[in-house]
Amino acid sequence: MTDARIAELHGRRVWDSRGRPTVEVEAHLADGSVGRAIAPAGASTGQGEALDLRDGGRRFGGLDVLRAVGSVDREIAPALLDHDATDQEAVDRLLVDLDGTPDRGRLGGNAIVATSMAVLHAAAASAGVPLWQHLAAGRPVRIPLPEIQIFGGGAHADRRVDVQDFMVVCPAARSFAEALDWTAEIYRAAGSLMRRAGRAQGVADEGGFWPAFDSNEEALETLTLAIETAGFAPSAQVGIALDVAASQFGSGGRYTLALDDRTLDTAELLDLLGGWIEQYPILSVEDPVGEDDTDGMVEFTRRHGHRCQVIGDDYLVTNAKRVEAAATAGAANAVLVKPNQAGTVTEAYQALRAGRDAGFGTIVSARSGETEDVTIAHLSVGWDAGQLKVGSFTRSERMAKWNEVLRIEESLGDSAEFSGWSVFPFAGSAPSTTRS
Repeated sequence: MTDARIAELHGRRVWDSRGRPTVEVEAHLADGSVGRAIAPAGASTGQGEALDLRDGGRRFGGLDVLRAVGSVDREIAPALLDHDATDQEAVDRLLVDLDGTPDRGRLGGNAIVATSMAVLHAAAASAGVPLWQHLAAGRPVRIPLPEIQIFGGGAHADRRVDVQDFMVVCPAARSFAEALDWTAEIYRAAGSLMRRAGRAQGVADEGGFWPAFDSNEEALETLTLAIETAGFAPSAQVGIALDVAASQFGSGGRYTLALDDRTLDTAELLDLLGGWIEQYPILSVEDPVGEDDTDGMVEFTRRHGHRCQVIGDDYLVTNAKRVEAAATAGAANAVLVKPNQAGTVTEAYQALRAGRDAGFGTIVSARSGETEDVTIAHLSVGWDAGQLKVGSFTRSERMAKWNEVLRIEESLGDSAEFSGWSVFPFAGSAPSTTRS
């Protein structure tokens, strides 16, 4: 028998992919097992998500995390001493109660989520199994469909284009490894097209190309052409996934598009997005309207949910009650799951389970400020989420996650099942290869 009681917790300041401080926690158990995890950080954040604790002042633009590290060492560590690391729900409940605020603002969402994930890793180490296997607890799992950014915009690229993420999904691939192969070819083709057109301007926060497009439609045209240039059939083999992140450019039913220099109401924005769905091979749209625009979410889902995944991110903020309410209202058909947005591993899983119970698609997601931490790769498999969104196909904080799923798929051998088309919540399977 192993002794999985928490013997020591230690916080430290490390650095994320934007060169900003973040919190890492190490959990040591009585049997010598160790778990380690790092808190990510978002750029576009929804109201109602757990808040990072930052120091303020002039140091690192106010973004230092010494107070959050202090929360781990001075309050969280003594409170969790001798608690059973294998009882994740009890650990997370203690963390929530210890903080005592709705938004985790006292101890810091960054301190709490890093602790929650570190304890989870330590429990898996104590059991002597990979984290995904510890989470699955003997239940069948699928290897997730990756959602991979090719062009970055919105808050990730100084609003160079309005839409935050232009991504590809490869549901017709036969394995995760093949989906990455296809994406690599598309990414390379997109880069060549942009360089020839003089449109390449570097990379955005999540590693995708930072483009100099004159319109959002030009980005969609270029991405569709990149899919075709790489030798794949748009829609039938490879589709486009958009993260509109509409809360970043609108609220109260008014949306200002920087590229078009015009302001749209909800109805006009829905018409614009609907036209894109008709014209381009779009299979998934995230946050098509603002987080305060429930009527818009309902109407968009009513119009397009039968042929397109409609994801709530800022709108649902990885919150089980919000997912349940959205399902009742018909305001989405998929939920993005971000552990640091919820605050703890348990709360993130509750949101995913609420989505699954409602028949939603479920997507485990990284944040724009990331690190080498690969926890979400294991969550996506162990929770059988079906989909994983990490960012682009470049930069090591992104590739670490993709490569970790490759290892998991390889370890499963012939028993590995790739999720493919099955993950989408809309009816039917592969659509026609013909563009409207």
